[in-house]
Amino acid sequence: MTVDTNANYGALLIRLSLGSVLLSHGLVKLLVFTIPGTVAFFASLGLPAAAAYMTLFAEIVGGSAILLGLYTRLAALLSIPVLLGALWAHSGNGWLFTSEGGGWEYPLLLIVLACAVVLQGSGPFAARKLPVFDSFIPRLLKA
Repeated sequence: MTVDTNANYGALLIRLSLGSVLLSHGLVKLLVFTIPGTVAFFASLGLPAAAAYMTLFAEIVGGSAILLGLYTRLAALLSIPVLLGALWAHSGNGWLFTSEGGGWEYPLLLIVLACAVVLQGSGPFAARKLPVFDSFIPRLLKA
């Protein structure tokens, strides 16, 4: 294996990690907490119901897209505002995610993973790339 091949497989692992976490968090909100429960939780944070629905959509659809490698860079970029919201929601609970209410270490890690996916791309075994977006980021980084 070459250094380029190793980097590609590293990008694949990061993509699969981020996608699976986003999808699983969305499914927990949908199937365990239920939609009314998720809306109520968002309301307890002072957020509108629309934010709960958008978060569910972003986590399930975005996580699935990232997992499959469908427009990966764009999906990862669009997940960052949701992850920033999670960071904000957990910011008062301390650093460690094992803290009561969950700390902010885990949401911050997910933001870093999303940024890595935006910068590295999907790696191998991606279903579909967006040519304009996938060529723009590398050119931007070389400038």
